[in-house]
Amino acid sequence: MINKKWLGILVLLFAMLLAVSACTGDDTGSSNEESNEESGNEDGAEEVAGEKTLIFGRGADSIQLDPSKVTDGESIYVTNQIYDTLVRYEEDSTEVKPALATEWTPSEDGLTWTFKLRDDVTFHDGNDFTAEDVVFNFERWATSAEYIYYGYMFGASEEDLGGIIESVEATSDYEVTFTLSEPNAPFLQTLAMPPFGIASPKAVEEHGEDYFKNPVGTGPFVFSEWVPDDSITVTKNNDYFGDAAKVDKVIFRTIPDNGARFMELQSGSIDMMTGLNPQDIQTVDADESLQNIERPSMNISYMAMNTDKEGPLAEKAVRQAINLAIDKEKLVSLYEGIGKPAKNPLPPSLWGYNDDIEDYGYDVEKAKELLAEAGYADGFDITLNTFSNPRPYMPQPKVSAQAIQEMLKEVNINVEVIESDWDTHLSLTENGEHDMAFLGWTGDNGDPDNFLYVLLDKDNAKMGSAGNIAFYKSDEVHDLLKAAQTEMDQEKRTELYLEAQELIHEDAPWFPIAHTTPPIAANSKVVDYVPHSTGSEPFNMLDIQE
Repeated sequence: MINKKWLGILVLLFAMLLAVSACTGDDTGSSNEESNEESGNEDGAEEVAGEKTLIFGRGADSIQLDPSKVTDGESIYVTNQIYDTLVRYEEDSTEVKPALATEWTPSEDGLTWTFKLRDDVTFHDGNDFTAEDVVFNFERWATSAEYIYYGYMFGASEEDLGGIIESVEATSDYEVTFTLSEPNAPFLQTLAMPPFGIASPKAVEEHGEDYFKNPVGTGPFVFSEWVPDDSITVTKNNDYFGDAAKVDKVIFRTIPDNGARFMELQSGSIDMMTGLNPQDIQTVDADESLQNIERPSMNISYMAMNTDKEGPLAEKAVRQAINLAIDKEKLVSLYEGIGKPAKNPLPPSLWGYNDDIEDYGYDVEKAKELLAEAGYADGFDITLNTFSNPRPYMPQPKVSAQAIQEMLKEVNINVEVIESDWDTHLSLTENGEHDMAFLGWTGDNGDPDNFLYVLLDKDNAKMGSAGNIAFYKSDEVHDLLKAAQTEMDQEKRTELYLEAQELIHEDAPWFPIAHTTPPIAANSKVVDYVPHSTGSEPFNMLDIQE
């Protein structure tokens, strides 16, 4: 007779075996609905046993799953699986191709855009997708300043919530027309950005303020479960109009520590991870069971200086001195090969990049001279806010902050490093509660406007929702950036952006740090994964092969 103790152990072991089977799949690696029909399996047991599950490890939890309200990559990674946009980017570029819209026609003056829509799409809640749903979403985004990206990209404000979009009209069941108040050169590329994923109106109305944790879209995966600070699960959308997902389930696991996350990858507990420590890249390369996949670089890490606060940072000479007092080459060496020093807000991969600008360089004596001229020969005390979780553009934020702290001691600037979790850090910087702060940006649409206007225009220096966390408010730069938005000729736009970068460099609201090629480590069984330069991508094309 088996006693209760051994019976309990046997039950536990059996449960663990089932869990491993569900996570890794069987030897065939294929058990979708179609294969079950072919085999005549009616009870579905083999489908569960052979289910393909991708477990994706990341450094922080999502903030929320209503993409129009967030700017963090951890949220967008998930929402990219759940929602579709009117148009989407090509797999390996920011060129635009059809998605929910099949074709589009701009008017000659650029003020009207007409989109023809697919007529075979349903939301995850079973409702048909029509032009009225597009109207609903754009009107929703234009009702409140809390829809941050709408404001960033379409110039909306509390005084003018619609921004440049004057109206969105359903001209038939499957045709929608946008009327703009002025031409907008990046308009089409902007519509492909994840924040403009189309949500089910019924779900938005049903869940109200809780919609952010009950997302319903039309994408290749359906939201299943969110366990805060632990995991988010999405499952394959069997009715997807596009390329059907090859895996049945994706679990986004939150594992804050880079080293712990890497150990889970090595043990097989997860299949992919971001935030690989640079020193672990060689370990991945030497392990045949793993692979290192580089994301194309379209990003910037920087230290913003709050120009809106009374005190030393309000002085241009002080900001220039700080740029001179930091040894950028030494700082970027902490990236261990995945970062290159930055001198502009734009990454060099984008058109409009001003390569003629000469970086400040490292010159402690010149920094001391500027500080003395500004009345700060004896230095001052200041804070530097950083985040605890690694980001694609900054793999070791605390170590980087401590390095700057030591360097600025040489010019009598005493820095207090304040470390916060990611959500808290975003909140305090958007509200201007910092002196200096680390942040970064991965481009959304391949247009210079997405960096310069979003991150450094006075329109986006609003307390509570600032993308411009330096709170830099240059009228000259603003005029150049607005002119570039309405100019449809790319050569003329380039000239405007070149000039804007010169002014920004002179005013020094930032200390630009690095552009990175973020590594993504994965089990070698993960195939057909193509990382996008925008920082995230739908997972319907990747597969797991045994």
